[in-house]
Amino acid sequence: MAGSTVSGIGSNIDTQAIVTALVNAQKAPKQSQINTQTLKATTTLSSLGKVQAALDAFRGAMENMTTSNSFSGLSVKSADEKVATVKAGNGAANGAFNLTVNKLATASKVSTQVYADGASTVVNKTGAATTFSMTQSGKSYDLSVPAGATLQQVRDSINSTFGTSGLSANVLTDANGSRLVVTSTKMGEGSDITLGGNSGIDTDYKVISPPSNAEYVLDGISMTSKSNEISDAVSGLSITLVGESPKNTSSTNNERSPTLISLTTNASTLKSGVQGFVDTYNALMTAINAETKVGKGADGSPVAGALTGDANMRALVTTIRNEMSQLSGNGAFKSLAQFGVTTSQDGGLLSLDDKKWSAAAATNIADLPSIFNGKTGLLARMQSATEDFAKATTGTFAQRTKTLTDNLNKLKTEQTTLDDRMTALTKSLQDKYNAMDTLVAQLRAQSNSVMTTLNALNKANSDS
Repeated sequence: MAGSTVSGIGSNIDTQAIVTALVNAQKAPKQSQINTQTLKATTTLSSLGKVQAALDAFRGAMENMTTSNSFSGLSVKSADEKVATVKAGNGAANGAFNLTVNKLATASKVSTQVYADGASTVVNKTGAATTFSMTQSGKSYDLSVPAGATLQQVRDSINSTFGTSGLSANVLTDANGSRLVVTSTKMGEGSDITLGGNSGIDTDYKVISPPSNAEYVLDGISMTSKSNEISDAVSGLSITLVGESPKNTSSTNNERSPTLISLTTNASTLKSGVQGFVDTYNALMTAINAETKVGKGADGSPVAGALTGDANMRALVTTIRNEMSQLSGNGAFKSLAQFGVTTSQDGGLLSLDDKKWSAAAATNIADLPSIFNGKTGLLARMQSATEDFAKATTGTFAQRTKTLTDNLNKLKTEQTTLDDRMTALTKSLQDKYNAMDTLVAQLRAQSNSVMTTLNALNKANSDS
């Protein structure tokens, strides 16, 4: 066996090579199966994860467009922001309103007696803690005042303890000394602050200003509010009262001048919203296309993607496209196609035609918000249609990801079992071939001994 590696000392046969070949032949079919299935599961899992991430981003964008009211299309303006500022929300519609603010809502404000020694005055000279109570709207806020506490320390404790409840305190100082002033973020009639407890700080306290309601006139209707933040006077419109309306000096009755609040449909805002939807939609479709397309190999032959022909991908794309094709809204225009949104034949991506948009916006821009908004609008339908695919644990993708992960774990177990079995087979074959080699060596030794004896006998006979 010239040219071969000899591992059998007795037989001069490469037994190691024989063992390796036999083990490899035994292992190859199962190893090929494991490799093929592992590669397919890993590739599919990776592709599925990319589509899942794109779908989550798409749904997040739909949610954000809903909560941020991206398709209200309204431009809201206050003619005098020193009187009021305004913000449009869900349910707002085109319109104009005259607002006159006669009085702002105010909070209750009370002051303790004056302490001649200033903010460092010790207000608890007893040897034990006392209680300083502040009551507002039937709720009591009790502050423990430790022995030796100063007026400044009481102020700091109020702010740190009850600041989140809307109460605040300050120390005001003049030539006569210092006093503790307590107020609140809660405004309007009925929110009076009263002081009490056994600390003595409440002794002879005074009401600096009582709480009062805001008084305003909206389109000739007199209204009141316990807050300067008004959210229920006009549907979908939040109004913040900032100051009283200026008086009209040219009026004989010295009346206050109204501020115009206007809400108008803004075509450019809506176009930005539509373009944002188009971009988000295309990002999802691009991710799906990347994992389902058929490419070309180095030799020009077709190469299928990990999810080419995948039933789940087809179902998802069909579901999304069905929602896109449905009509919705309460205007004359009920589809995005009427506003210039077209779908490409290759890949199904959307695009916005500027000329078609401009023509549609000039006549029917008010129809667009209802196409997207509401329970039957496109945003809500897209969320609902994709929910079964995207649920975190029970969704189509989540369940499939779990199945693929379980299969990979099973394949790892099969690989370990195969490796252990091949290790055992290798040892068994090596033991057998080693035994054979030993036996061959013994037989050769015996043969050599016999031949030596015979040769000696033949030589002796020749000599005689």
